[in-house]
Parts: sequence; structure tokens; C-alpha cells
Amino acid sequence: MLRLRPTALLLACGLLTAPPLRAQKKPTADGRIEAAAARVEAQVIAWRRDIHEHPELGNRETRTAALVAAELRRLGLEVQTGVAHTGVVGLLRGGKPGPVVALRADMDALPVTEERKVPFASKVRAQYNGQDVGVMHACGHDAHVAMLLGAAGVLASMKAELPGTVKFIFQPSEEGPPPGEEGGAKLMVQEGVLDKPKVDAVFGLHINAQTEVGQLKYRAGGMMASADVFQIKVKGKSAHGAYPWLAVDPVVAAAQIVVALQTIVSREVQLTDDAAVVTVGMVHGGVRNNIIPEQVELQGTLRALNTKTHELLAQSVRRVATNVAEAAGATAEVEVRPAAPLTYNDPALTARMLPTLRRVAGIPNVTEMRAVTGAEDFGCYQEKVPGLFLYLGGMPAGTDAARTAPHHTAGFYVDDAGLNLGVRTLAQLAVDYLSGSGR
Repeated sequence: MLRLRPTALLLACGLLTAPPLRAQKKPTADGRIEAAAARVEAQVIAWRRDIHEHPELGNRETRTAALVAAELRRLGLEVQTGVAHTGVVGLLRGGKPGPVVALRADMDALPVTEERKVPFASKVRAQYNGQDVGVMHACGHDAHVAMLLGAAGVLASMKAELPGTVKFIFQPSEEGPPPGEEGGAKLMVQEGVLDKPKVDAVFGLHINAQTEVGQLKYRAGGMMASADVFQIKVKGKSAHGAYPWLAVDPVVAAAQIVVALQTIVSREVQLTDDAAVVTVGMVHGGVRNNIIPEQVELQGTLRALNTKTHELLAQSVRRVATNVAEAAGATAEVEVRPAAPLTYNDPALTARMLPTLRRVAGIPNVTEMRAVTGAEDFGCYQEKVPGLFLYLGGMPAGTDAARTAPHHTAGFYVDDAGLNLGVRTLAQLAVDYLSGSGR
């Protein structure tokens, strides 16, 4: 005879119902982004190392652009190539209507010969300004490309639920186009990268070799300086070096101009407002020790953190160079060309997205930074639409920032451990903006 336990007997008689199966919780968007970023992390590192080993100078990023376009097509995105020479734009249309957000990465390397002994070190050489140079990703653009490709993969996996459109901008020539060429963000904007469909907001980040892995830094308002390039041609009269009284010496006049330019910041800029920089980086003149040349050329950079100072610097360089040259009996031709506008983080957008940053990285790892006099052409996008630009930690944990190689140097180094946070940050900013978080 079959004997039933009391509980089983009650169930059989219908007097006791079985507890319902516990429904599995649907993962949140944050959780899905985190899981997808973890799945793609190894590939992101592989992309970064491959691009690092095969760097390309501005407007010459053909291999990098081909890699990017192939991956975006594999993900099913609409892809446009040849934008501003070698730029690539990918469009991901979400499954629901909504705004358009852009995410941007830069692709170009620098004329620097790599010194670090890593397995994927660059051995590439190229011609730059008529010189044979080493080529290296000495500013982290290889990491930027890899992280944005990773974010594209994460967001493509969420396509059906995205309320809007994501535009992925892979930009050439952020460091400036070769002489005589146009390029960079300015040309991308001119060729309509923020249109069709019209972008509502743009986000970008820059890996930083002096910021520890796992950290994000931000600043509302002016974050990175505007940059101008100036060129001064000092013209005099040539003569034998033994008879300087027969000459109008442009070398001496140029030297006096270099010194006089330093008084612009120290005596004309209101430094209690913001910092400013006037740097002469190139001096070219003469071919022989005992010949006074007819001309000396100076080139340099101007940096400012507000529009008023930006205008003052350009005006003052022209005035100082012209008048000092005239006092020496020479003449000075001065040209000031814009290189990058102010990187200006829209205060309202920054405040709106700050909770996103704190959620992704953790509150202690998100800090407000001081403005820097480095420049970035991301400001070209921010002149047209609200934008937010961030610093992402790339320095190995526990490292002394004062002892790390700075950007644009042969010893520059990025810890791959920081890339996952970059992928998650880009993807989460896009999702939260499209879904209206913070409104």
C-alpha cells in the first residue's frame, strides 16, 4: 500500500498548492552593459595592441580605417568611409524612436620613435615634414579606437531596446593634418558628420597616462585649452658674419622677439581668471656659422582657457613681433592659425550625466579636475552640439604619476586594464542619454 506524506497528501487533494517557481529577474541595462563589456574585453585589448603595432599618421590612417569599417559592418551598422579623408562613421538605429547621440574616437599616431620594449611596440617609420621619423601611438588614440569598437559591439547587442540612434565617429588627424592639408574634427564637421541624422549630444574620452586605472575625471565648462599655431618670418639683410654692420641681423631680432613674447602672459593676461601659454617651439635660420641669413622663421603655440584670453594672445603676438623687428631695422610677417577650439563641456549636460559616471566607475573614482592647457579638437563638435569630454585612467595602479612618461613622448604607456571602464562608460553614456536619464 502506497503511503503519502502529509504534505503530498494535501497536494494530491488540492488543499495545498505548490509554491510558484521564482521568476528570474531581468538584468538591468547596467548589468547587460557590464556583461557585454566583459565578453568583448579580450578583443578590445587585441584591437588596441594591433593598432598600436601598426600606427599611422594623420590623414593616412587607411589600415586603421579599414579595420574599423570591417568591424562595424560585421555588427550590422550602416557604415560611411572616406569622411574627411580616412574617417569612418557607423550608424546604429535603435529599435525604438528617440534622440541621436554621437560617440567619438580619434585614430592618428605621432612622429615619435617608441622606446618601450613591449611585444607590440611600433617599428613603423614614415615621412613627416620631409624627415624620416618613427611613428607611435604616443597619445593613446589606439586605445580610443579599440574602446569605441568595443562600445559599438555592446550597444549593437542591445539594438532592439535602444530608444534612439547612436553615431560612432572614428576621426582622423586629431593631432593636426599635414602641412597644406585639411583634416581632423573641423573637416569632419564641415562634411556633415553631425547631420543626417542630426546629433543631439556628443561624448568622448581621452585615456590619461597620469591618471590611475579605474578613475574618471571631468570638468564642466572649459576643460582643455584652445590652441593656435603662430608663424613669424623675421626678414633682414644678409651679410658676412665678420661684418655684421653691413647686415640687418634677423637672428638677433628673432632672439629679441622670443624673449619679448614671454612678457605677454606675465604682463598682459589676467592670470587670476585662467592660465595661458605662449611657447616658441621652432627656430629656423641660417646655413653656415659665418653667414648672417636674410630670414629667420619662428613657430609656436598659443593656449587659452577662455575666449577673451584667446583673442588677446593672437593680437599681442602680432604687435610684439612686428614692433620688436621694426626696432631692430627688420620686418616681421606674422600668421596665427587656429588649431583647436576650447574643449567646453556643456554644464547642463555634465550635471545630467554625472550620476551615470558615478554609477559606472563608483563615486570615489569620479573626480572633478582642473583645466589643462593641452588641446583637443573635440571642441569642434562641441561648438555645434552639447558635448562632454572625459579623462580615463590609463596608469597602472599604485604607480607614481610624477614618474610616468607623459603623452607625446617615446616612453608613453597605457595599461590595458583601463580599457574595460572606457567601453562601459561610452556605452552607458549613450544608453542613459537616449533613455532620458537625468531629465
